[in-house]
Amino acid sequence: MKTKTNMQALFTAALVALLCWEVSAQNVTTPRAVVPASEMTQTIGISTVKVNYSRPRVTLRGTDRTGQIWGTLVPYGFDATTFVDGSNIPWRAGANENTTVTFSDDVKIEGKDLKAGTYGLHMAIYEDGKATVIFSNNSSSWGSFYYKEAEDALRVDVQTMDIAHTEVLTYDVVAMDNTSATVALKWEKKAIPFKVEYDVHEIVLANFRDELRSIPGFGWQGPNQAAQYCAQNNINHEEAIQWVDRSIANTKNFNNLATKAQLLTQQNKTAEAQKLRDESVALANVGQLNFLGYQMLGQQNYDKAIEYFALNAKRNPKNANCWDSLGEAYKTKGDNKNAIKHLKKSLSLNPAANVKANSIKLLKEMGVDTSAYGS
Repeated sequence: MKTKTNMQALFTAALVALLCWEVSAQNVTTPRAVVPASEMTQTIGISTVKVNYSRPRVTLRGTDRTGQIWGTLVPYGFDATTFVDGSNIPWRAGANENTTVTFSDDVKIEGKDLKAGTYGLHMAIYEDGKATVIFSNNSSSWGSFYYKEAEDALRVDVQTMDIAHTEVLTYDVVAMDNTSATVALKWEKKAIPFKVEYDVHEIVLANFRDELRSIPGFGWQGPNQAAQYCAQNNINHEEAIQWVDRSIANTKNFNNLATKAQLLTQQNKTAEAQKLRDESVALANVGQLNFLGYQMLGQQNYDKAIEYFALNAKRNPKNANCWDSLGEAYKTKGDNKNAIKHLKKSLSLNPAANVKANSIKLLKEMGVDTSAYGS
């Protein structure tokens, strides 16, 4: 009898454990067959904009809903919901849970400021072609059912666009430059665009300041790259000079001397800049010296360009590209006699195809018969 009681107790304990396990076990992951989840990410400068959304189709279960999306499936304006508290709500700008948009840095949306972060993305579409794009501080709710206007971080009004039929709802970048991207929701025959703009230079400079306090700050490359970015964009000269001086103090070379010379030129300190360029010549390889020559051509300092190109040809007498560059500099100055002489010298050295093509083109422009060179 005692054994039977023990067996019943053991069976009961096992059954309870099994039921508890079934309740606590997680569901397996299955695909969303109708409206799969998706993500769009775009980098602008070193910043990103990321949209997470679900993708409904125009054709659903064999039913073509073309012409029934806007104003029907997606009601115009703010529509009263029978769910939760009956509030007037916008569209969720996708399907399923909140569509969200994440900005890695402070941003401007259609020219209006918005802090970095993740926002619930909602839209109100109107029959006259206007749309209101809403960025909500609540990004964790389901759809727009729990939308509250008091949680708005920003609203912007935009104009919708007519587009070719887009079967599956898609977020895409429809225009872009160095500091901004226009993100658009596309579905059926309508697109709702909004412009995202970052202060790229300020974000990059702030990142330099942070990174140069870590590993990149211990070598010559990091400070020089930061200074070079400033030179390339003609910005932030005072701090850039400090960065490049730090690079030069670590390891003086052609690169950081050339960077500092470019910064000084932008500050109209031409004598100091030229002194640095002349100093950098001794440290330059063939490509760097050629670059320096073309930099002088760009500044219309023809004599200095010819000086650098001639030195490069002297150092590298069998390099056809050096003679081609020297010939080009003479032609640009207007000295066709020396230009022809040095371009022919380049062609005599069996140059690479691109160098040969350039020499022949320049000779033709001066009226020289180039048939002997196969052209």
